[in-house]
Amino acid sequence: MTVTNEALRDARLTRWLRAVVWGGAAVAWLVPLAARLFAGLPWTPFDFIVWAVMLLVAAGLAEAGLRLSGQLAYRAGMIVAVGTSFLITWSNLAVGIIGNENNPLNQIFFGVIAIALVGAFVARFRPKGMAVAMLVTAVAQFATAFLALAYEHIVFGIVGVFALGWLLAAWLFREAARGERGASE
Repeated sequence: MTVTNEALRDARLTRWLRAVVWGGAAVAWLVPLAARLFAGLPWTPFDFIVWAVMLLVAAGLAEAGLRLSGQLAYRAGMIVAVGTSFLITWSNLAVGIIGNENNPLNQIFFGVIAIALVGAFVARFRPKGMAVAMLVTAVAQFATAFLALAYEHIVFGIVGVFALGWLLAAWLFREAARGERGASE
């Protein structure tokens, strides 16, 4: 069996992406620890446990995404989708998106993540279906932006950024589907 230059390049890229994902998670866990030690960040041990679980889930999902396809566009789409979900969860748990973290309206943002997850399973993680799932998720995210607009104008822009993350993931999955279609012809 001969190993092509493309296969070697793909293996190196995969190792590099894994190192970035897991190394990034480790560094992200250390940042609040340093802030607690040097700047008096008022985090409890429970806060660090929740943060670690969030990082492990996000890195684990990104790792799964890296294993689902060899296409760079697909892998990037998974990382963008997981990253968008992570940022929504983090901001929602930390300070809340609408008002503060205790505002019950903030639960709608977890609903958006649920739409992405259900869509991914319905699509069976195939690129074309993932593109549609992320597009539907972006529409749902835009809908939350209009709900948020009724409460706080600044939130509209923040939620719009999340929606752009979903749209970027949709575009990347569409590109992966095009690449998959082109490879089979």
